[in-house]
Amino acid sequence: MKQRKSEINWKLVVRVACLMLLDVMLLYLACLLALLSRFDLSIHTLMRDSGFLPALHAAFPWVAIGMIALFIPLKLYSSLWEFAGVEELLHILCACFLFAAATLLLILFGVLDLPRSFPVLAGLYLVALLSASRFSYRLIRTILHRSGSEKRKKRTMLIGAGSAGMLVLREFQTSENSQNNVVCVIDDDRDKLGKYIRNVKIAGTRDDIVALAQSRRIEEIVLAIPTAAVRERRNILQLCQKTGCRLKILPGIYQLANGEVNIQKIRNVDVQDLLGRDCVGVDLSQIAGYLSGKTILVTGGGGSIGSELCRQIARHTPKRLVLLDIYENNAYAIEQELHRTHPELDLAVCIVSVRDEMRVSSLFAQYRPDIVFHAAAHKHVPLMEGSPNEAIKNNVFGTLHVAQAADRYGTETFVLISTDKAVNPTNVMGASKRVCEMIVQTMAERSKTKFVAVRFGNVLGSNGSVIPLFRRQIEEGGPVTVTHPDIIRYFMTIPEAVSLVLQAGAYAGRGEIFVLDMGEPVRIDDLARNLIRLSGFEPDVDIEVRYTGLRPGEKLYEEMLMQEEGLRSTPNHLIHIGRPLDIDVPAFERQLTALAAACRENSPAIRTLLAQVVPTYHPEAGGRPAANVS
Repeated sequence: MKQRKSEINWKLVVRVACLMLLDVMLLYLACLLALLSRFDLSIHTLMRDSGFLPALHAAFPWVAIGMIALFIPLKLYSSLWEFAGVEELLHILCACFLFAAATLLLILFGVLDLPRSFPVLAGLYLVALLSASRFSYRLIRTILHRSGSEKRKKRTMLIGAGSAGMLVLREFQTSENSQNNVVCVIDDDRDKLGKYIRNVKIAGTRDDIVALAQSRRIEEIVLAIPTAAVRERRNILQLCQKTGCRLKILPGIYQLANGEVNIQKIRNVDVQDLLGRDCVGVDLSQIAGYLSGKTILVTGGGGSIGSELCRQIARHTPKRLVLLDIYENNAYAIEQELHRTHPELDLAVCIVSVRDEMRVSSLFAQYRPDIVFHAAAHKHVPLMEGSPNEAIKNNVFGTLHVAQAADRYGTETFVLISTDKAVNPTNVMGASKRVCEMIVQTMAERSKTKFVAVRFGNVLGSNGSVIPLFRRQIEEGGPVTVTHPDIIRYFMTIPEAVSLVLQAGAYAGRGEIFVLDMGEPVRIDDLARNLIRLSGFEPDVDIEVRYTGLRPGEKLYEEMLMQEEGLRSTPNHLIHIGRPLDIDVPAFERQLTALAAACRENSPAIRTLLAQVVPTYHPEAGGRPAANVS
């Protein structure tokens, strides 16, 4: 490593020395040209009738040293001249002005025996020669870069003629790593139409994308509008999908602020770009206020939601983070990640099943958590239809054990991670989560602990979700399996879902069910077809989309709120509160006792008992017609 560093420094020294030598030679040429101009370009007169040439030779070493001394602080030897622009030109002008001013002062005070016109003329010639030397490097490099290479590059359409688009275009034209030849630019500002940026025509607006892609034989489209809202980007990308071209996108505006706009930052368009929405805003000060300095326990901490909860909690300086999970591989992975990213974090990782009441209670006695996020659950709908007793054991009684321990050991806040499938459930998993919500609401009535539940829909890319499944099926050449052409779901990214869960925890009162705004519903069929196109294939041509029928317990659509719950708002417009339902607590406790007995016996009557606990559970209603989704 030291040897490599020494080699780099040596190259830098040689480069700077060569530039200094070149500048001295250009300075001498500028001085000669200035004197020749003073004598009407007559070399004979200059050499025979004036003593200016000997005076110049006598003073030149000191003039050259002075010039270099001026140039060094003005960064004329530290700039990357392959990217020279206006800033570098201003540095040259400033340096030459200072050189001319200093030379004029020396002439006026009689130190230099040269004509008074000499500083002005020498300064102008020096500007021209220095600029030519610096910018010729960039010019030659650009010509060599372009010559004979455009035929090998992908014909590219650039969307966005703003500052980010300009930077991306310059990178494409100058970078040795570029494989793109930008042949047209798209921008919705009609005042820019027909004009050129870096010799590339702004050929149309988003309405012209499809036609221009065909007429210009476009192979790749790059979206470079990082300031655009997610909804606007999604609309543009949906138009681009119609072209059949490969799509790429420049990441968000923070990249611009950090000066990180380059072609290495451009990435392939992901399905999240087509499903996404505007960034979720959360009150970080409020979140930090109730997490900082607290002992926080996360059950299911190795899962998709649980691990992201741990990541975000770790950023808010908790006193201690306790992670519970039954799967040691998941727990080990997040443990190693947190040790690497937050070495200062007091982290305890415990392998435990929430079914084990005594073990859960002992951990609460040991760590005395102030805040609990309960994310441990069985969540796969079809699997739980085949093993309903396991769903009840883990989801219902696991939640009961953790909630009772939180009450017993004085936890301040208990947050249950629930699901939209708990609303009018048609499957065992959804019904079991509805029972969990009822446990939270009953505990809230008699405990000093603030018990709340947070309900949201599907999260993009979580374990077992459709997107990893679709990607795997595409890699295998298809078919991509969709249960029903009309099935719809709500989607949210894991980080934004967890951010809203943490925000909801700050709002916790007693027994509320917080409902997260999941945005617009998405047709799974459209999701599958978009993912196929983004992978460079045509649905039903290259890769088949096959409909397999609804699985046991599966709905065509999901609801976020039961009709009788109602909604009220919170300071965060993406978090709503459902009014707690009236629950007959003694009857509910008797039903839980009956459920527990049935689970121990693995009773086939578990669904009947579950329907008695959750009157809105209708397993036969999964295939009702879906709402219209565009």
